[in-house]
Amino acid sequence: MAHHAVQPTATTPALPAKLPIRAIVPWAVFFGILMLVLLYFVGAEQGATAVVSGENVHEWVHDARHLLGFPCH
Repeated sequence: MAHHAVQPTATTPALPAKLPIRAIVPWAVFFGILMLVLLYFVGAEQGATAVVSGENVHEWVHDARHLLGFPCH
């Protein structure tokens, strides 16, 4: 039976790719606005600042309100 030995080779360590801040800012702004809209619908919709009439939005986010500690009734 033949035995093969693998010789280690010298390799340079992998460096993480640099991501420019200009590539991150638009996505951060987008997700920030998205989170604010979701926070509005979960926390404030169907109150004095209601945008959508009726109880539909309230029923869709009812459990999320309780989970996040928002009183709704």
